[in-house]
Amino acid sequence: MNLEQIIDFLRSDRSVGDNIAHWQTYPAREPRFADYPHELDQRLVKTFQSRGIRRLYTHQQEAIGAALKGEDVVVVTPTASGKTLCYNLPVLHEVMQNPSSRALYLFPTKALSQDQLAELHETVEELDVDIKTYTFDGDTPQTARRLIRSAGQIVVTNPDMLHAGILPHHTKWIKLFENLRYVVIDEIHQYRGVFGSHLANVVKRLMRICRFYGSDPKFICCSATIANPDDLASRIIDRKLTLVNNNGAPAGEKHFVLYNPPVVNRQLGIRKSSINEAARLAAMFLREKIQTIVFAHFRLQVEVVLTYLQRELKGSFGQGIQIEGYRGGYLPNERRRIERGLRSGGITGVVSTNALELGIDIGSLDVSIIVGYPGSIASLLQQAGRAGRRSGVSLTVMIANSTAINQFLCAEPHYIFERTPEAGIIDPQNLIIRTNHLKCASFELPYTREEYGDDLSTARILEYLADQTVLRQSGERFHWSSDIYPAEQVSLRSASPDNFVILNESKNYEVIGEVDYFSAPIFLHPEAIYLHGADQYQVTTLDWDGKKAYVKEVDTDYYTDAETKTDLKVLGVDEETEQIDGARLHHGEVSVTCVTVLFKKIKFHTHENVGSGQLKMPELEMHTTGFWYSFPGDIAIKLGLTGDEFGGALRGLANILGKIAPLWVMCDSRDLRSISQVRAPFTERPTVYVYENIPGGVGMAAKLYAESDKLFEACREQVEKCACVSGCPVCVGPPMEVGDRGKEGVVRLLEYMLAVARV
Repeated sequence: MNLEQIIDFLRSDRSVGDNIAHWQTYPAREPRFADYPHELDQRLVKTFQSRGIRRLYTHQQEAIGAALKGEDVVVVTPTASGKTLCYNLPVLHEVMQNPSSRALYLFPTKALSQDQLAELHETVEELDVDIKTYTFDGDTPQTARRLIRSAGQIVVTNPDMLHAGILPHHTKWIKLFENLRYVVIDEIHQYRGVFGSHLANVVKRLMRICRFYGSDPKFICCSATIANPDDLASRIIDRKLTLVNNNGAPAGEKHFVLYNPPVVNRQLGIRKSSINEAARLAAMFLREKIQTIVFAHFRLQVEVVLTYLQRELKGSFGQGIQIEGYRGGYLPNERRRIERGLRSGGITGVVSTNALELGIDIGSLDVSIIVGYPGSIASLLQQAGRAGRRSGVSLTVMIANSTAINQFLCAEPHYIFERTPEAGIIDPQNLIIRTNHLKCASFELPYTREEYGDDLSTARILEYLADQTVLRQSGERFHWSSDIYPAEQVSLRSASPDNFVILNESKNYEVIGEVDYFSAPIFLHPEAIYLHGADQYQVTTLDWDGKKAYVKEVDTDYYTDAETKTDLKVLGVDEETEQIDGARLHHGEVSVTCVTVLFKKIKFHTHENVGSGQLKMPELEMHTTGFWYSFPGDIAIKLGLTGDEFGGALRGLANILGKIAPLWVMCDSRDLRSISQVRAPFTERPTVYVYENIPGGVGMAAKLYAESDKLFEACREQVEKCACVSGCPVCVGPPMEVGDRGKEGVVRLLEYMLAVARV
């Protein structure tokens, strides 16, 4: 069957059709064209016209024209709409007109950088003009680095390399910084939260060095659809930009299906496994050799789905069906091989985390299957955009799981298809992040009073670093005085620079992957089953001090899932609102202590618990920001709940807040956590907390504080609409956790919160 026939089958087959919560069809879209800007170098125009690009799309013409006029630009159009031309044409034009000029391209991943280099090389060869284009990243040989520094006209890199490999060595890059005309930042919607907050500081350091060498480059940024692309880009580069969002690119007919698996336990609100359903549906397309991508939420899901598909289709591999996994932790050569296989069509299916959500060139696939809501509408649309050609039909299926946020979206599909995508939130002034980058900036060039002027926060940080002998103050200048190299101590992707390396004992201690510091106790604890490419490894030793995990190859019928215990203390209040009756809203700084205490063995396919084990892991402490609500001390009496009933209701309230809150900020559901305390040490009252699972926080707690009424109303609607009697994973949690009156108690608490807020 072809894809159109399978789509017709899905509409009519009851095993699928009865579980479709919503079916959205987007009609094919015709292209809208415009002429090349007249000021563009005619050699460029002729080259691209010879490729068949006779005219530009409307958004391409607008973006190129604005860049040629010297404006900072942010281009916001869907996946596969030709955003690359929006920056390549003005950059190539500038270099052709003035060969001494330079451009710097920033991409969030090495894979994207490699894609761009290949496309640029192809264009330069056709132009028959000597434009020296190079990538500069961790894989660049030492022998090539000197040539790139002196001769590179277009340098393609990533923020991490700019931060640690270019800016600290700016004296070796004088030609680049003296002649820098353009800085391109692609996939700017990816720079939110911690990563975006870091990038804003890296750009500030970049512009500081450019000023030192007398240049003032213009920025061209590209983004997927989010609510505030111009605001996010403006906060990152600290300038106003021209927004270009008049998309003129064509698209084929697209179907977007919300699939809600059937209920298998109505009392507990448990549905059939989204992982099993994803594997079943994916296998249907793969058997017909329809190129398919499956997006899973995190690395463990990737490996489980991949295992199921390889077992299901094992007999078909010799008939041209090949399925691969793709996620962070795979080694670079392995990822490049998979990307090439997808582009060529040699790989039929791939199971990936959001690593393939980005604009890496993997060709245009036919089907995208998304296992559970990925955490933001923008991310959902990016993953859906991986399926779809400029002509022909494509299909996206989001398979909901039993969590509250997924069931909320199935009941309210307009949130996906009618509401504006979320805003990207960053906090460049995050104290930890800002302090680290002031160290890096001071290493690069001494900080002067003229630079920070009346900025008291910067002055205080610099004075503090001088007191700690990290800096040396001489008059009104601060000089780097420490022996350490600061950029190596700062990871842009997280608050911790430490990753754990995974070594395979079964193959002479070969490195097979890595895991970040805060995830190590969850994925690499002793006896953990670590999954990689559907292969299974058991952790034999976790060397915490050496940041190494030793594993051996095994063949098991289960995987492991760890549980953590969390404690929270309030360090300070930034804002507080007192409502009538003494209820209070707050947001501020908190300290969170987590320890991984046990793991469960989960059987493949049935997902039943077949064993468990206690763990003794190090405690991890994190300072972050939180949003919390404290009730009056007599709230249980006011609402007619006994002590046990009230404790269960408070736990249920924390559960539903933690599940729905990610909809109000653009974050992964794992970036927010929630807990409850019947008598909180800080407030001495019953309190529920939602805190950022990010060291230092990046502003999400403040947004939740500002939009708390909307959040509480959405939680109440979700709980009341849920078909369960006493509580379930879809709403407040199962009765064994929240009690037999847990659901009723949560509704009473939320109605109270909304009532006192409205008066």
